[in-house]
Amino acid sequence: MGNGDDDRSNDQALGMGCPITRRDFLNGVALGATTLASGPLLAAAPGDPPGTLAMPSQDMPGYYPPALTGLRGDHPGSFEIAHALRDGRHWTQATDTGEHYDLIVVGGGISGLAAAHFYRASVGPNSRILIIENHDDFGGHAKRNEFHFGDRMELMNGGTEDIDSPRPYSRVAYGLLETLGIDVPTLQKSTQHREFYAHRGLERAAFFDRETFGADRLCVGIGSRPWAEALAAAPLSARAKAQIAEIEAGHVDYMPGQSSDEKKQLLSRISYQAFLRDYVHAEPEVLHYYHASTKGEWGVGTDAVSALDCWGFHLPGFQGMNLAKGSIERMGPTPAGYEDTGGSPFLHFPDGNATIARSLVRNLIPEALPGAGVENLITARVDYSKLDRADSPVRIRLNSTVIHARNLGEPQTAREVEVTYVRHGRAFKARARAAVMACYNMMIPYLVPDLPAVQREALHRLVKTPLVYASVALRNWRAFEALKTYYVYTPGCYFSYFYLNPRVDLGAYRAPTTPDEPILVHLTRTPCKPGLSEFDQNRVGRADLLVTPFATFERHIRDIMGRALAGGGFDPARDITAITVNRHAHGYAPEYNPLFDPNLPIEQRPYVVGRAQFGRITIANSDSGGEAYTDCAINQGHRAVMELLES
Repeated sequence: MGNGDDDRSNDQALGMGCPITRRDFLNGVALGATTLASGPLLAAAPGDPPGTLAMPSQDMPGYYPPALTGLRGDHPGSFEIAHALRDGRHWTQATDTGEHYDLIVVGGGISGLAAAHFYRASVGPNSRILIIENHDDFGGHAKRNEFHFGDRMELMNGGTEDIDSPRPYSRVAYGLLETLGIDVPTLQKSTQHREFYAHRGLERAAFFDRETFGADRLCVGIGSRPWAEALAAAPLSARAKAQIAEIEAGHVDYMPGQSSDEKKQLLSRISYQAFLRDYVHAEPEVLHYYHASTKGEWGVGTDAVSALDCWGFHLPGFQGMNLAKGSIERMGPTPAGYEDTGGSPFLHFPDGNATIARSLVRNLIPEALPGAGVENLITARVDYSKLDRADSPVRIRLNSTVIHARNLGEPQTAREVEVTYVRHGRAFKARARAAVMACYNMMIPYLVPDLPAVQREALHRLVKTPLVYASVALRNWRAFEALKTYYVYTPGCYFSYFYLNPRVDLGAYRAPTTPDEPILVHLTRTPCKPGLSEFDQNRVGRADLLVTPFATFERHIRDIMGRALAGGGFDPARDITAITVNRHAHGYAPEYNPLFDPNLPIEQRPYVVGRAQFGRITIANSDSGGEAYTDCAINQGHRAVMELLES
């Protein structure tokens, strides 16, 4: 199981047969009890792609996606139409809705919601805006996972985690947060308890699995105790333990006789794995230990990330290299930004940046989320039936996949656009004065086939990183307390790490504070194939992700937690009460990788070429900003709207 083997021999011990909250049985998608009680699923239309699941209408009583468990993120029903379009399917007839808007936004993620906000703020509160979203919820990657234990609510991010960026937020992005009532400095002081677990004596740990390292061992105190003590029980050779201690705490110059500039140039051209192998001369065991250390940030292992980028991100091994502070051109935007500026202020909401998405929806459609301020927003329940009302200037239409967008007339002179989408198995079309494509860049050439060839090619090159965020509900966290750990790095396993939900208190929302209370655990998996370029690893990982059933994720979750926490008395069959697997086949926006990408001038980079305005159609998403961060998504939403208004 540590290496992903599909072994069902111990399913009973793992609890695979135990009832858990709303276990999913229908094509991998879980449906809330209230939704099921209120009516059946809408049937997929004849001729729809195989496996298409037509989702419930957002107007149905009890419709509330944040509380669904099972397979979420890119859930069944959200991507089949897009894949059919990609594979050559055509919808020859579309019903004209007769609707006409000032703006149609394709994509209800943070960039799309921000674009709607900026457009209305510039044009006026009566602007008519339609936001079309293929998933069953708004927010894009900013997913909210909501669990209920009796009358107690617990939240976790199912996607975008934090207000955090390698550079300070721009005036535009920070101004939007202020407009939404998100006062970052105040909330940092009043809501965050980042040292809560440390104050209880809980430390980071590493779990060495028997498939990779020869034996199952949990080593507590990683990074906080002397390395000889922390790794004492690790199933590693004495030399491997000494090398890890040297990499982590030593001050060795592995490139003596070279200047800082020379070292940086060389480090930018070799992977972190090559640095550890060829310059540190690390044992194979050590390479295995560090391989997954880059997956959380880059989505690929140490073989596909430059050593210099790892230095900029403060990974170990460079303490004695005497590298001067400051980035060079041959660095990715994330490590370069952190190295040069220290990054933006940090803030984590209980549901991650779903709070920002919900704040935008409240701003755009107050009837769906009455109230003001983030304090009451955290525990508020969205009325999804209010999102797409004819009497509302702004409408959000869920479970609707856009298949075509075109300028009506020549792009240079067009004054309107037509957008066609498929909803509940039928094609519809609507018109607007302009459209913002706030969806995945790789799909835009299929949606807007009239784009210039060079622009289509640039958009196709922007391959996003696939990733999985799992949220697991536990009856209690006594095992973590007994083992004195809150975060477990699992370098050889199916998931790369898991940790207890950070303690955040906001408004009426209160996080658990004692080990006897229920709690949520986060796990991360980034499917990739070592040895290939970053984008090729992403392509292989995405294909794997979309065919992996929920049961496989569940089995790995139960296995890894059961084995790593066994010493604390953890029983996955008894202690796990619910599982939500957020599958993001198109996750992190692609960033410049000096190992594989040419160092082009900014104006020639694919994300800049790809985002060019095309008549009354503009493009906005984090992809088009070349960085996988919320502020980038906001900035691009603003840019796309300003292009429309200034043309």
